[in-house]
Amino acid sequence: MARGDAPRDSYHLVGISFFILGLGTLLPWNFFITAIPYFQARLAGDSNSTARTLSTNRTGPEDAFNFNNWVTLLSQLPLLLFTLLNSFLYQCIPETVRILGSLLAILLLFALTAALVKVDMSPGPFFSITMASVCFINSFSAVLQGSLFGQLGTMPSTYSTLFLSGQGLAGIFAALAMLLSLASGVDAQTSALGYFITPCVGILMSIVCYLSLPHLKFARYYLAKKQSQAQAQELETKAELLHSDEKNGIPNSPQRVALTLDLDLEKEPEPEPDEPQEPGKPSVFTVFQKIWLTALCLVLVFTVTLSVFPAITAMVTSSTSPGKWSQFFNPICCFLLFNIMDCLGRSLTSYFLWPDEDSRLLPLLVCLRFLFVPLFMLCHVPQRSRLPILFPQDAYFITFMLLFAISNGYLVSLTMCLAPRQVLPHEREVAGALMTFFLALGLSCGASLSFLFKALL
Repeated sequence: MARGDAPRDSYHLVGISFFILGLGTLLPWNFFITAIPYFQARLAGDSNSTARTLSTNRTGPEDAFNFNNWVTLLSQLPLLLFTLLNSFLYQCIPETVRILGSLLAILLLFALTAALVKVDMSPGPFFSITMASVCFINSFSAVLQGSLFGQLGTMPSTYSTLFLSGQGLAGIFAALAMLLSLASGVDAQTSALGYFITPCVGILMSIVCYLSLPHLKFARYYLAKKQSQAQAQELETKAELLHSDEKNGIPNSPQRVALTLDLDLEKEPEPEPDEPQEPGKPSVFTVFQKIWLTALCLVLVFTVTLSVFPAITAMVTSSTSPGKWSQFFNPICCFLLFNIMDCLGRSLTSYFLWPDEDSRLLPLLVCLRFLFVPLFMLCHVPQRSRLPILFPQDAYFITFMLLFAISNGYLVSLTMCLAPRQVLPHEREVAGALMTFFLALGLSCGASLSFLFKALL
């Protein structure tokens, strides 16, 4: 919460800046997966400009490179790795270098992706360059996201919400860019080039927003507090102890504060009388024991989601005859619908949290989502050799996607909200870090399983 002497966020410029920064962190991932038909067409070996189309080929180019699966896996493994490394990087590399350097690197790599639209290249080298770009872009995105969350930790919670809202809209933004490119009426190559230039503009806007923060009084006030955050936390803890003693009729003496701290931190060595008392650091293992079930639920939610989206869902085609609807079916019913309903699901936790942290219904609801794996695999995917098509009509896929997306958004947001409520106030930061790690772990597990499920088709 802002203090009484805190400046105001004039014209909500800081809020808008963090919203755009949130949008920029997930633009790369969303623009790559939404353009899967373009990449599959390029990898099919056609060197003509028609191979650069963003729409799905109704005959379906053979995905010999398993592009859907590799782009998902090589997006999430760097996220998992750099989520772990970021705790060490922040001590070695200044925050400004991490954030600005990551944004510039992402911009350059996306510019390379856009330039490759105009370059004729055989499938093998094109696949290698694209996968390397995906890996590096998502590595920088992980560093960027972790660093920005660190900055948001010193600001009012409203700004974290705005940042997350920007991330939620990144997928919608990518799907709309795809639809506009398809509806533009220009040739396929120009359409694809315009599509990949769009995130470059978004990253440029993010750079401008970040560079503007030091010039905004509101941002300067809160970011300056970051350096003294540990001291402020120590004073706050001591103040709570003094207040607690006062309520119980115990004198607020230094000796009493030291005794209370000693009781709270049973396993910590007794401090010397002349040394200043500091709050004990929460144990990671102790926090994990309290939130392990919620963390496991988060892993399973993302495991199910990434195992079929987009590796399987992007392969589903319309069962209707070729036409406009067939061309727009996958961008609308797969990517746009998923991101809209996912965003809606995340927003529902602002109104209610059900089931609560003590309920055993949460693991049951999470496990029920495994039903979506066979349901999507039995939809209208022409490229299959083992399983039959049991749900050929478009309505089945749309219904499954609605439930799949809204349950993903709601359960992800629910688990992230419940975890801090299961620990003590001074343990919440550790709980948040652990949940971020398990989020990345779930994404990586799902991306790995997508190879198996695609092979079973």
